[in-house]
Amino acid sequence: MKELIDYILQFGNLNKQQIDLIISKAKEVKLRKDEYFSEAGTIPRQVGFVVEGVVRGCYYNNKGEEITRCFISENNLVVDYVNFEANTASSEYLQASTPCKLIVFSAQNWEELSQTIIGWDAIKNKMVQKCMYQKSRKNPVISQDATTRYLEFLENYPTLTNRVPLAYIASYLGVTQQSLSRIRKNIR
Repeated sequence: MKELIDYILQFGNLNKQQIDLIISKAKEVKLRKDEYFSEAGTIPRQVGFVVEGVVRGCYYNNKGEEITRCFISENNLVVDYVNFEANTASSEYLQASTPCKLIVFSAQNWEELSQTIIGWDAIKNKMVQKCMYQKSRKNPVISQDATTRYLEFLENYPTLTNRVPLAYIASYLGVTQQSLSRIRKNIR
């Protein structure tokens, strides 16, 4: 829980009672590799914080190919926030790429924090903005060549290459696994 509280306190001040309330509304959840945090076609009902592991956001394109959109690693929120807030079905999956330990709030508990803690909405909004910025900012630019996209991936996610399957990285970069292997070989 310490990691979550340290994360929250970056965005605003809370007293001990408020922190204790936040802790009481959260629960620790473990996901096995490949298990889903939330699934396409369902309404997201929880907000998570990654303590250990990597979650990836992915979807299926109109050809039925799985596309990795983003990676979410330690000390970050994990939620399809637009659909969570709108109470609408998601079009993407949030899936554990590695075994994960998360701190999770149900939709009801997340909302209760807004109703109980003065200033929570301002803190929450800053956390959500950071979460959404990270998910959008790190998408590779398809107009770049594959090597440039891979080098940017290494810059944005320096710890992930040995933690997540190469198939996910290739999907994220929009290349085949064979192309990714060639790129990696040429960079070394």
